[in-house]
Amino acid sequence: MGTLYLVRHGQASFGAADYDNLSALGHKQSVRLGEYWRERGMRFDAVITGTLKRHRQTWEGIAEGLGLTEQDVLPWPGLNEYDSEAVVATIHSGALPKADTPELYRAHFRLLRDGLTQWMQGKTEPVGMPSYVDFLAGVTNALDHVRDKHHGAKVLVVSSGGPISTAVGHVLGTSAETTIELNLRIRNTSITEFAFTPKRHMLVTYNTLPHLDGPAYENWITYS
Repeated sequence: MGTLYLVRHGQASFGAADYDNLSALGHKQSVRLGEYWRERGMRFDAVITGTLKRHRQTWEGIAEGLGLTEQDVLPWPGLNEYDSEAVVATIHSGALPKADTPELYRAHFRLLRDGLTQWMQGKTEPVGMPSYVDFLAGVTNALDHVRDKHHGAKVLVVSSGGPISTAVGHVLGTSAETTIELNLRIRNTSITEFAFTPKRHMLVTYNTLPHLDGPAYENWITYS
């Protein structure tokens, strides 16, 4: 039986002109995860990442913490995140104000939740995005690849909250509403673990942060 570790990227640049970059804290979170695994002798037989900058940067931080100078990485576009702005635009016209207060932050995620629901139900077509059916296929094809090619191995996937929650929802057979709730609660550099055989994946843990346990890291836990 193999083990698949799915890691959400470190804190990105929410509210900035280019979200798709790790913040300084996001880099530290990533390095810390690699250090945690190095302390426990962890080594991966294969690494797969989405192709967004924050995915690559997170893997580079993990590799730094692990003390690795080189490891083959398979880029997998099907593990890229949906475009949250395009999703929100299907149900809200005009630009949103910068989410720089708790109230505006909550309002943003209420709109995102509603937009995701309609996209997953096939009621909207966000500009520049695949249908939800195709988005799901990109994730499940990655899971199929892991089962087909890496039986008995330790595999690391670095991706985003949307693909990771979609993978969990697919494996557990959850409703769209439950998958969205999983998505909106996933934390930066959190670990989700699957055991897998050639036939199926089985959820072991979801959204854990063992590398940030303790008072020294209490301000390192983020959701963006």
